[in-house]
Amino acid sequence: MSDRLAGRVALVTGASRGIGAAVAKRLAAEGAAVAVNYASSASAAEEVATAIRGGGGTALVVRADIADSEAATALVEKTAAELGGLDIVVNNAGIARDGLLVRMSDADWDDVIATNLTGAFSVIRAAARVMMKARRGSIVNISSVIGLVGNAGQANYAAAKAGLIGLTKSVARELASRNVRCNAIAPGFIETDMTAALTEPVRMAAMEQVAMRRFGSVEDVAAVVAFLASDEAAYVTGQVLAVDGGMTFV
Repeated sequence: MSDRLAGRVALVTGASRGIGAAVAKRLAAEGAAVAVNYASSASAAEEVATAIRGGGGTALVVRADIADSEAATALVEKTAAELGGLDIVVNNAGIARDGLLVRMSDADWDDVIATNLTGAFSVIRAAARVMMKARRGSIVNISSVIGLVGNAGQANYAAAKAGLIGLTKSVARELASRNVRCNAIAPGFIETDMTAALTEPVRMAAMEQVAMRRFGSVEDVAAVVAFLASDEAAYVTGQVLAVDGGMTFV
């Protein structure tokens, strides 16, 4: 693995499993000191940190529910204070409360928006203060192809992920003059605990939507995050990269 992120400090929200865990490990493997954030899975977050340290990297485990704006701000401040700055933020934390629109409760709508969209906003707002002062930084928001094309039974999730794309573009415009970039990734069907629970007929139907006829891996997403976080993407901001095997062409 390269050292293209050597000397950088990264914060990955929702990093105890799945895409977040893979991203944290990849950024660490490329030289970044990584704050591994989690909301409830302490043991899983510690496993990620142990793996990073076992590879010679630096990891800080920080519990915070980013749906709480004060907790999100404290998360950013703790990361910067203990790791010596903040160069990279990956907003990955997210939840799902699926259900048909006419049956969706206010709570299921509010909870998803609070974590997936407002939580990312709170983290970015706090991180921007640090990055603007340093006059450098890369923010990567993990959206979804659902935010691009929608999905029945996921009105709340789709709205949050689409909102994250709009947030990404606005942040990119606001912070560009301070050399702070903001991009989004829209993963498609990725092999995670969620997709592992799909029945075989549903899995096959989903794969029919993918031009490459396979699901992606969490490492596929992590590789794109690492690129966007690095100086190799120094002239890339306000963009949405679909990592979906050709599920969408937009």
